[in-house]
Parts: sequence; C-alpha cells; structure tokens
Amino acid sequence: MILGAHMSIAGGVHRALERARSISCEAVQIFTRNQLRWSAPALQEEEIEVFLKLKPGFKAVMAHASYLINLASPEEDIHRQSIEALEEEMRRCCILGIPALILHPGSHRGGGVEWGIGRFVEGACRVFAAVKDRGVRLTLETTAGGGSTLGGSFEQLRDLLGALEAAGVPVGVCFDTCHVFAAGYELRNRCGYRATWKRFDRVIGRKHLVALHLNDSRGVLGSARDRHEHIGRGRIGVSGFRRLVRDAALAELPGILETPKSPDMREDVENLRLLRALGGGRRQTA
Repeated sequence: MILGAHMSIAGGVHRALERARSISCEAVQIFTRNQLRWSAPALQEEEIEVFLKLKPGFKAVMAHASYLINLASPEEDIHRQSIEALEEEMRRCCILGIPALILHPGSHRGGGVEWGIGRFVEGACRVFAAVKDRGVRLTLETTAGGGSTLGGSFEQLRDLLGALEAAGVPVGVCFDTCHVFAAGYELRNRCGYRATWKRFDRVIGRKHLVALHLNDSRGVLGSARDRHEHIGRGRIGVSGFRRLVRDAALAELPGILETPKSPDMREDVENLRLLRALGGGRRQTA
C-alpha cells in the first residue's frame, strides 16, 4: 500500500507537499482551499508552480472536498452553494493535476435516501456540465451512516455510483476504515474481514476503489460514530490494520491517515511507522 497522510495547506497548497515530504510520505491528501469557508482566494501562480514541481515526488496526490459541501441538502441555498463550491474545487484539481477529489455523499436531512441520492446526482451533473474537464474523478467516501447521512451502506454507494456513471460522471470510492467499521462492517478478524470485502466486491466492485483512509475508530462496531483514532489505539486495533496493509488486493492503492496530530506531525510519523512495520510481512489474500 502507498502510505501517506492528509496535510495542511497553510501557507499555500505547495506547503502540504513539503510537509508530506519531510516525514517521508509516498501519498498525500490536501484540501485545495480553506475547507471551513464557502469562498476562498484564487490559487497564486507561485504556489501552483511549486506544487507542480513537487508533485512527481509522490506516488499519489489527491484532494478532499470541503466538509461544508452537501449536494443532497434540501435547503436551496446550501444546495446552490455546494454546487458552486464543488465546481471551484474541481477546477482547482484540474489546475493542480490532481486526479481524484474525495467527497462525502452528504445528508438528505429528512428527505429520504432515494430523494437524497437524486438530489446529489442532480448537483454533481450540474458541476460536471460546468467544468467540462473529465480528468478529475469524483470519489465518494464511505460514511459511518449516522442520522440522515448517505453512504453508510455499500448499497447506497452503489446506487449513487450507478446514477452518476449513467450520467457520464467519472466516479470512484474511498474506503474509510473508521467509517466502514462504525457502519457495521467487520475488519478485525479474518472471517469478518473477508466477508466485508466480499460484499464490497459484489455490491460496488473493486474497479471503483481509488483510495483508503486509514483511521482507527473510537466507536464500537456499528456505532455510526465518525470518531477517528490513532492506528492500533481504537476499536479496530492492530489486527485489522495488519490485514489491510498486507492484503495483496490493496497493494499499490494509496492509504491516507486522517488521524489527529500536532503541528510537528509526530503522530503521523508514529502511525506511518506502525503501518509500515505491520506491512513488512508476507502478502496475504483476503
């Protein structure tokens, strides 16, 4: 697995790659702008130039969309702002040569799953019609499935992917270990691990898998709690991550940490060291 972490873009998008390089990441995930605001200043030519020079030093570079974006929202203002924000982020990915933009499927806020899926697809289609460049893959992230959140089951993601593909939108999936576990999919023991991936392959298909988020879970299996923990310190534990990083079927896919960290990134260093140690043994099949 190609291991790395999400990095801050404070000081410019290029600074995220510099931070990632400083702790020997092979993969890196960034926000393309301040993810807590609807609007953001344009990318500067200098930061774009440095970013593009540094990018070939990584095996995988991807972006995560703002958490504000909710294409499934029934609120017209939020839906409109989400479309505009996603369009801007897609354009930034095109400029930076980032092939995958990871996005949470959003929340239907009481409108119902079927309605929410339709609302999401409508918004995504408007974004791609405006951007036109199909070089960026809209990558839907698995979710913990709490409340009215979409994407908590493989079946919901399948329906979203199918509708988007039918509309000509390039799509993929990001498998978040914390979210999947919190949604009720077992990863800790051999039998449960194999059953989870067998279901993923049957319902979604491995061809759609673009990346993994490697996060342990503070919540128990099926808790629907999106609470990330450091590798081996949560409910998934060392055994689950050993299976993941030794799984031959996941080789060459980026595995990105989204665990809490200090400014000096020492937690990322420790988590990456553990994952690499766990992956040092013989490759296994699921």
